[in-house]
Order: sequence, then structure tokens, then C-alpha cells
Amino acid sequence: MVDLQRHARHLSLPNVGIEGQQRLVDASILIIGAGGLGSPAALYLAAAGVGHLGLVDDDVVDLSNLQRQILHTSQSVGTPKVESAKKRLHALDAGVKVTAFQTRFNPGNAMQLLEMGWDLVIDGTDNIPTRYLIDDACALKGIPLVYGSIFQFEGQVSVFGYQGGPSYRDLFPEPPPPNAVPSCEEAGVFGVLPGVIGLLQATEAKIGRATCRK
Repeated sequence: MVDLQRHARHLSLPNVGIEGQQRLVDASILIIGAGGLGSPAALYLAAAGVGHLGLVDDDVVDLSNLQRQILHTSQSVGTPKVESAKKRLHALDAGVKVTAFQTRFNPGNAMQLLEMGWDLVIDGTDNIPTRYLIDDACALKGIPLVYGSIFQFEGQVSVFGYQGGPSYRDLFPEPPPPNAVPSCEEAGVFGVLPGVIGLLQATEAKIGRATCRK
């Protein structure tokens, strides 16, 4: 049910209104990665009133994460990221259903994780093999994918597989050689950059759910 007071500013938008907000309430979105990209995406999707968020991550919060992973706090250090994220999201809006999967998205569980009725998947990961796996699994299941990627001071955002559109693998048929792309730990990352890219991912997700007619 739409919370009229909480989401009053959405309801005033002519292209959203009650109908669009109800679509957000009815939406189920899976976020793979509860780190730099997943943090802002999850916060703003929860704030927007998305009814069900799934979080997939096998890592624990480290002090070095706090420079950019805004779901987590100093008190979260050493705890599983998905549990820290769930607690933070419920503090924002206890009405949002949050399902935590404390596991790495891998070939053994990919299809099972996607067989839970998700309307959309957000890729918040930071490694190339997992990115291709997410794209391939979403293509097989026919689930739209909101992709995001960051490197030092620059980032990319795109939507793949929407209404039969191209996939990430269509754009990049072959992955780069192993170790060709350094990790954030190796190359560094400007703290606010994941926030910008993650917010753009959340924007794509919200616009697609709230304003598009089926």
C-alpha cells in the first residue's frame, strides 16, 4: 500500500502519481553487491518505496570501505555487509522488505537467486567474471539489468536486456585478459564516484518502474 505522506513528492509528479508509486511498492529488485555502488542504489530505492529489495554479498564491512560504502558505519566493521545494509535500510523505512543473501553470486547459485520473481537486477559488483555471469544469467531469465562500473575518477552506467534489447556481452563480446583491469584496492577510487554511479543506477531503476506503462 502506498504511504501517502512518505511519498507525497512522488505523488505530485504527473508521470508518477498513485499508479506509478504503486508500481514501485510492488517492485522486487535484486542488488548484487552491497558496497560502493550497491549502497547508494539500495538507499535511494528503499527511500523511493520499492517494496522488496534483495541484497547479495559475501563480504564483511572493513574500515577502508567507509570512504564510499555509505550503507555501513564504524559500528558495522567486521559484520556481514548484507546484515549491516538490512539494518540501515530498515532504519530508513521499516516497511521495505529486505532479503539478505550472504553469499557470492557464482555459477552454482546464479539461476537459483534469479528465480525469485525479481523485476530488475542491479549490478553493483567490482570484478569482470561476475559481471559477465550476471549478464548471462539475466539474459537467460529475461530480466533487465542495470549495469554500473567505476575506475578511479570515471564511471559508466547502462541498461541491458530491457524489452529484448542488447546485453552487456553484445557490447563487450570477450572479457579482457586476466588482471588487465585493476581492482579498487589496487587502483584506488574517488570516494564520491560510486555514489554518483550508484544513484544513476537507482534512477534508471525507478524511472523504469514508476513511469513506464506495461
